[in-house]
Amino acid sequence: MKYSKEEVMQYVAEEDVKFIRLAFCDVFGRQKNISIMPDELDRAFSCGIAFDASAVAGFGDEAQSDLFLHPDPETLTWLPWRPEHGKVVRMFCSITYPDGKPFECDTRSLLKQAVGDAAEAGYTFYFGAEQEFYLFELDEKNQPTKTPYDRAGYMDIAPEDKGENVRREICLTLEQMGIRPESSHHEEGPGQNEIDFRYTEALAAADNVMTFQTVVKTVARRNGLFADFSPKPLPDEPGNGFHINMSVRPDDSSENLAHMIAGVLDRAIPTTVFLDPAEDSYHRLGRRKAPRFVSWSAENRSQLVRVPAASSEFRRAELRSPDPLANPYIAFALLIWAGLDGIQQKKALPKPVDVNLFTADAETVSGLAKLPETLADAKASAKNDGFIQAHIPEKIMNIYCAE
Repeated sequence: MKYSKEEVMQYVAEEDVKFIRLAFCDVFGRQKNISIMPDELDRAFSCGIAFDASAVAGFGDEAQSDLFLHPDPETLTWLPWRPEHGKVVRMFCSITYPDGKPFECDTRSLLKQAVGDAAEAGYTFYFGAEQEFYLFELDEKNQPTKTPYDRAGYMDIAPEDKGENVRREICLTLEQMGIRPESSHHEEGPGQNEIDFRYTEALAAADNVMTFQTVVKTVARRNGLFADFSPKPLPDEPGNGFHINMSVRPDDSSENLAHMIAGVLDRAIPTTVFLDPAEDSYHRLGRRKAPRFVSWSAENRSQLVRVPAASSEFRRAELRSPDPLANPYIAFALLIWAGLDGIQQKKALPKPVDVNLFTADAETVSGLAKLPETLADAKASAKNDGFIQAHIPEKIMNIYCAE
């Protein structure tokens, strides 16, 4: 449900709300928040709430440290794991300078800009997220270990799959917060799990990713476990992927879908640093169903982009390179701009590569472009790319591409 400012004020008054969390994230997608009391809510809507930007990496220094949070009433949700009496609710925020000028490193506003550009051109992009995570045991001091919660495999069931009840609790919590999980199961790695949720418009989809990671980590801790979203938690086991399902409307008999995929493939190399932002991201790519080459095919999980088998209503493209450390606001924004460019330029989709690229010989892959093999390579690919420079603010570029 989307709320107005007046409805938020009424909800807080009638539902015994005692704390309002104003949430935002840094440029790498790490969620932050400040809690205010109900008496401060009107001021938050009218003027914003100040915070010390110099304490957030990349946001500023002591000489220019004041920024303001402005809550988006449409994103109101309660936090079911907090007390029912004296509720805690959360809203995502936009960030401005004291004079009201938008803050360049506010990546949620960056995604709003991409959505607006697409709407102006007559298109709406939809995203569905599939994120994998490991559940590890805690030690006697409640610190994370690298001991998996179980030794089950892909889609195993209890008793081998010990994460079944944890996933159930996560899904029920998400439902209480207005997010619709579609499926959940044990993944290939020991203690590895996946929960997928239904596609929606870009901004809501990115907000859902942020909420999802918070819920997973919170529920895991409540069960005496640690949820690890890093790209390669265990060196000899499958990495964690952030598979992004993407579609566009109007589709025009799948022509726009093909042009969209062509646009995404065309920008795949320079966007990689934003989709795979850590050193360990490149230990995952090219291994255990994580792609290495810039290619596409139908149903083929060895490709960068695959088009899953589906009815016409659910036709989509699945991008398989990102990992869960990606900031979803930046990721979705770049994919919208890349897909929109492909549609507007009517870019031709290259021929599908209908082979298993994990077992293909050198001759088969010799003509395919490769994704960057290291974080340094990914930074170099982005630094001087015109597409990236046109869409990513210089401040964000400097943070992601710092030596």
